[in-house]
Amino acid sequence: MGRRVGAWSGVLWLVLGNALAFAETGDSVAIVFNRRVPESRRVAEYYAEKRRVPAAQIFGFDLPEGEAITRKEYREQLEQPLLEELVRRKLFTFREVMRPATPQRAAALVHQVVEAKIRYLVLCYGMPARILAEANWQEPEMDRWIPQFKRNEAAVDNELCLLPANRQNLALFGMITNPYYGATNANVFNPTNGMIMVARLDGPSAVIARGLVDKALQAETDGLWGRAYVDARGLTNGVYQMGDDWMRGAAEVTRKLGFETVLDEKPATFPATMPLSQVAFYAGWYDGNASGPFLRKPVEFMPGAFAYHLHSFSAHAIRSTDGHWVGPLLARGATITMGCVEEPYLQFTPNIAIFAARFLYSGFSFGEAAYASQQALSWQTTVIGDPLYRPRSVNGAARHADLQRRGSSLLEWSHLAVVNMNLAKDSPALAAVEYLEREPGTRSSAVLQEKLSDLYQAAGKPLSSLDACVKALKLNPSREQTLRLLHTLARKQAALGRPEEALETLRQLQAKFPDHPASAEAGPRIMELLGQLKKSR
Repeated sequence: MGRRVGAWSGVLWLVLGNALAFAETGDSVAIVFNRRVPESRRVAEYYAEKRRVPAAQIFGFDLPEGEAITRKEYREQLEQPLLEELVRRKLFTFREVMRPATPQRAAALVHQVVEAKIRYLVLCYGMPARILAEANWQEPEMDRWIPQFKRNEAAVDNELCLLPANRQNLALFGMITNPYYGATNANVFNPTNGMIMVARLDGPSAVIARGLVDKALQAETDGLWGRAYVDARGLTNGVYQMGDDWMRGAAEVTRKLGFETVLDEKPATFPATMPLSQVAFYAGWYDGNASGPFLRKPVEFMPGAFAYHLHSFSAHAIRSTDGHWVGPLLARGATITMGCVEEPYLQFTPNIAIFAARFLYSGFSFGEAAYASQQALSWQTTVIGDPLYRPRSVNGAARHADLQRRGSSLLEWSHLAVVNMNLAKDSPALAAVEYLEREPGTRSSAVLQEKLSDLYQAAGKPLSSLDACVKALKLNPSREQTLRLLHTLARKQAALGRPEEALETLRQLQAKFPDHPASAEAGPRIMELLGQLKKSR
């Protein structure tokens, strides 16, 4: 047995070790703020202090104070002044070079960034997010595009990311194909290759925007731990299947990397009654506004958590606490997210499976993973969160040892990852049971006791499963985990022919959480159990 436990620990450290990547410093970042919004400067200064961004790489401009900016304002007040400053401060160096011919275009001399000292632009709270459409805009070759793409509105972030190619007369209508979509080498995301990664520290308030930095730094120190929830729609054909394929792909990534993963394939989104606990990763679609468990405050997001809802207008109002998705997710505790400011069409939204693989396995920074997941640039996607955030920059063995040395309660998640990664490799459930039974931390962990309960059930040991569930409830589980455990315990008690105990458990749930939707859900089950007891007497 000792050899098995050692091998399992090795699996964890090997997998996380594969994700090891170099953590970048603030030298690779330029920060942009809106001088007309005092909080914008303060967020910029806060980020610069936390990430040690040089003062010469912080830029302020006088811009509109709302989320929208006209195309003219964008060009004259942000794009061109910023480019001039980047060149003046020698952060970008342009040179005229010969662009080779391709089957689609002739060779030509172009102005290109040949040296860059930065890879990221960080826009701070108060910066505009949407470039408004310019009416009657005409450009060459527009006639070859279908009407849906004869548009020139865009996300500020997604337009600015092409700043290194600004002197190449790129079209403004439609989108520009991202040549690095799906890239497995993060080094291609460099201004010398025609693009710069742009993200924003934003949200419903400046306090929330600053908090994105703190939570990212915390997760870099402690690791990104928790559960993964993926809300697909159960589509297996049709034009929207692509979205579900991406969702299923993301769930497979989180499952294989050891996250306790819930994949829902019902047509409806997660119901309000669903206990959503200790969230490290959420991806779902397709509600217009935050719904279900995301209407509760707060949501149990873990530090560093990624949360994303695929909808055409998910980022149309970033600073709203209840409209669309991006604002509400940030207001309820997410650390990083993405969204669309206007209609992008499904295929040009981020491929969430690619994002999950690059961010959680390949060790990409948030910025790198976000841009690897986008097929289109100069389009509608905005990226919110610290782009330097890289939770897998520390070797898994070192992370585990550090948590152990510090006596951190997060060590329970590392042990859970050991179990789940081995189960994903088809290791028998009984081996996982033995691992958790031998691990001393299991006795004091609601997380591990709940997993042990599930494993006992899978191994055909219902009484042991019930006992572990009871133990988990006594170990200070989170609010949402408590709800799930109480519902689970009641089902187990009823299945074992203990209706009185099941009835008492559900009544305890209602008494403890009278205002939670899951409490109302317990009502019909209580009536059913009362009916069973009446018949048996």
